[in-house]
Amino acid sequence: MSFPSKPPMRDALVEAAFRLFLERGYEQTTVEDIVTLAGVGRRSFFRYFPSKEGVVFPDHERRLAEVTEFLSGSGRGEDPVARVCEAVRLVLRLYTDNPTFSVQRYRLTKTVPGLRAYELSVVWRYERTFAGHLRERLADRPDGALRADVIAAAVVAAHNNVLRSWLRSEGEGDAQVAVERALAYVREAFGDGGGPDRQDEDVVVVVSRRRAPMWQVVREIESALGPGEEDR
Repeated sequence: MSFPSKPPMRDALVEAAFRLFLERGYEQTTVEDIVTLAGVGRRSFFRYFPSKEGVVFPDHERRLAEVTEFLSGSGRGEDPVARVCEAVRLVLRLYTDNPTFSVQRYRLTKTVPGLRAYELSVVWRYERTFAGHLRERLADRPDGALRADVIAAAVVAAHNNVLRSWLRSEGEGDAQVAVERALAYVREAFGDGGGPDRQDEDVVVVVSRRRAPMWQVVREIESALGPGEEDR
């Protein structure tokens, strides 16, 4: 007869913590309570988590490392905005792969200000990671650092809008489809790191006599631009 194996220690600690949080409340639960229920020692807890807050967000350190590695693996010719959009999809899957846990954590963080602050610090680290990648890739653009920070903030805002809506709906619906719609706005506005002053737009220079009549200047511009869509 085979018996089900025990969950790994790290998972056992998370499971014990959330069981106690739901039964007693976050503030009333101590690390000692968690390790007692999990059947391990305090040293084992701190081997996996730096604090009680850490057990509420058990996978973000690993996912942040994965996102950083993913961004560093992009090629020089690759659209940096598209790469960051792909990276934020990895973050979203951290939630959507385990809806029950994600919804429980959402309920918890809504009621505990300290956890909300911790969560915001996690979000900020993702945004800084995205911005760092974009700053490197847009360094040769006008206001490259500013562009990078604005784009990173927009990507995070798109992700967070979808995530909050999905969590409020108790994990119903397809968050991946919803985030594609949100990220489409980001790519439309900033694709290829563009936005204002995009480098791939045509620039036309027309040289005309100082006292040339305006109609002649307009005609020269039209000639330089070529036929419009309505003339084709």
